Amino acid sequence: MPVLFVGHGSPMNAIEDNEFSRAWRELGKELPRPSAVLCISAHWYTNGTMVTAMKAPRTIHDFFGFPKPLFDVQYPAPGSPEIAEQVASMIKEAKVQADASWGLDHGTWSVLCRMYPSADVPVLQLSLDGRQPSQFHYELGRELAALRDQGVLILGSGNIVHNLYEIDWGAGPPFTWAESFDESVKSRLTSRDDNALIHYEEMDEAARMSIPTNEHYLPMLYVLGASNGGERLRFFNERVVYGSVGMRGFVLG
Repeated sequence: MPVLFVGHGSPMNAIEDNEFSRAWRELGKELPRPSAVLCISAHWYTNGTMVTAMKAPRTIHDFFGFPKPLFDVQYPAPGSPEIAEQVASMIKEAKVQADASWGLDHGTWSVLCRMYPSADVPVLQLSLDGRQPSQFHYELGRELAALRDQGVLILGSGNIVHNLYEIDWGAGPPFTWAESFDESVKSRLTSRDDNALIHYEEMDEAARMSIPTNEHYLPMLYVLGASNGGERLRFFNERVVYGSVGMRGFVLG
């Protein structure tokens, strides 16, 4: 199974017909149909590593100020306690706790409702342990790689460039630093310089501006860890919107 990183951007992409939502819909058609999806979303940031283990995860509307139709969206995909147990046993880098309270946040369902609108593929989420360094998250991705042989789609959902402090709600061009960092990451992905991507804070000032907090960047490291340098790389949604939110996504494999 290929691995996938998606720049999910605004929750409105779940209900708007735009270039991003259309690209996700096409991915759902192009990729092999998964046996399940394990999503690492920017929006489940915890102390410790957790995996959703319920049979029917709830749809979480973890935002405010958006129109009612967005809050009306439900994504009733089943969970998989069996795969959750397997995930916990595979990871040696950390003690993984089974979770029965979270569900699917918008980093997960806003993308999957476009890829698999019938909500008939089991979906689990793995949390981000906010106490751990970048290398830890990359190594967890490596430990999860064997799931691919079982047809599980490992999905990282965040944004490579994500600075809401500097966001421009107008229709102006991307900030120079945002575009620069997005291109730097693209170059290092293409050359598979994983070490540079893990230690992004050492790259340049554009990295500091693009990643003021790292929860939207870390999901990408799981995808890199779960892949290898010889796999085919394909980019999509190669744009920075609102000045400081990168929508770039990619498929490996």
